[in-house]
Amino acid sequence: MLYGAPGTGKTETVFQLAKATGRKVFYVDIGSTISCWHGGTEANVSKLFEKYTFLCKQAQEKNELLPVFLFNEADALFGKRLNPPIQGSEIDENHIQSVLLDKMEKQPGILITTTNMAGNFDEAFERRFLFKIQFEKPDMSVKKKIWKNKLAFLDDETAENLARTYEFSGGEIDNVVRKITMDEVLTGQKIKNTDVEKFCKSEKLVLEKRKTIGFSS
Repeated sequence: MLYGAPGTGKTETVFQLAKATGRKVFYVDIGSTISCWHGGTEANVSKLFEKYTFLCKQAQEKNELLPVFLFNEADALFGKRLNPPIQGSEIDENHIQSVLLDKMEKQPGILITTTNMAGNFDEAFERRFLFKIQFEKPDMSVKKKIWKNKLAFLDDETAENLARTYEFSGGEIDNVVRKITMDEVLTGQKIKNTDVEKFCKSEKLVLEKRKTIGFSS
């Protein structure tokens, strides 16, 4: 299980590990797995494990390394079971997680999940994950290196100031760089050191505090 803040490179790490070791990745789209029909999600999950087992057999026949089974943003499937379940949908969810637990226990190969919300995982899954690795946001020195790597025109002082001022993940810095690239394409003008900060300020959502209506204590 790779868990931690969004934009810290969890998913990319899986693909880089697979590339470095010569493995293929069987990527699970969680959204297409979840069904609104009774028993649909359970059936989809079972099919995914069957397909992965088939891919493992294919790899062995070809003398290839076993592929990586990747559940991205997996908390949507591996959530906490309700005890006792009250509604029909909760019974379905509990059944799905029981199927997952059983499949994980018997499944050969390499299964990796990524999540921004590890606290939403059912405790029963914890034992099934041999390694649980937390991804934290980069510290100031790492952020400075990322800024310098992404925007080569930045001088050391500006890169250090950006790293100190903004608590960005690597993914958020990537977003800023994309906005800068788009601006340069649209305007035909190169961005200067002093202009980068205005793009940083638009990266985070600024939510106004809602006014309380009615009585409050």
